Amino acid sequence: MSIHIGAREGEIAETVLLPGDPLRARFVAENWLQDVRQYNEVRGMLGYTGLWKGERISVQGSGMGMPSLAIYVNELLRFYGVRRLIRIGSCGAIQAGIAVHDLILAMSASTSSAMNRERFRGMDYAATASWHLFRRALAVLEEKGIPFHAGNILSSDTFYDDDPDAWRVWANHGVLAIEMEANQLYTLAARHQAEALALLTVSDSLITSEELSPDERQGSFHVMVEVALETALERARRT
Repeated sequence: MSIHIGAREGEIAETVLLPGDPLRARFVAENWLQDVRQYNEVRGMLGYTGLWKGERISVQGSGMGMPSLAIYVNELLRFYGVRRLIRIGSCGAIQAGIAVHDLILAMSASTSSAMNRERFRGMDYAATASWHLFRRALAVLEEKGIPFHAGNILSSDTFYDDDPDAWRVWANHGVLAIEMEANQLYTLAARHQAEALALLTVSDSLITSEELSPDERQGSFHVMVEVALETALERARRT
């Protein structure tokens, strides 16, 4: 048992889906997985393991922001033998042509955070997705005919920025959207020779000021979860 995850050995699958919201972890477990068992409720950060088409899959809340996600990803990788991590979250689009409801595959994750600067002694590190997970997710999206965007995103420490135009420098360099976790997910997975991917639903646009309602977010979330589960299924079966 680790400090923040109360699971016993063997209770967490090698493949884990990571929503930020622990209630979304419960929603996924209750609506997609079979033979579900809850393995964590420490600090209210719910975690479950069940079966998806016969394959063991876990879903674990990670909280908001890179410091919170880093705690759970570190413990999953160090203490529970997790080998594949798929973030399922939301993001804000910063490019024209990316609409609310759209899905984004994060090939890489830039950051405004100091976490990697501290880790790499002031040097830059290019945090990138696992090629195997990325390729499989791409195949699932194409097989299902689901529109998507793929490219670089920004993982920011700041949700409420005092400068309302701070995002524009990132947009000018082709960054697709902003969220708050993927950079550390990719960095930590690389550190532990694991696979990681961030699959994101666009919940709002800084270009058009559009924003999804809670009900609309839930509908888009369904599509993202099914793509993530199919991606996880094929990778788990091939390793």
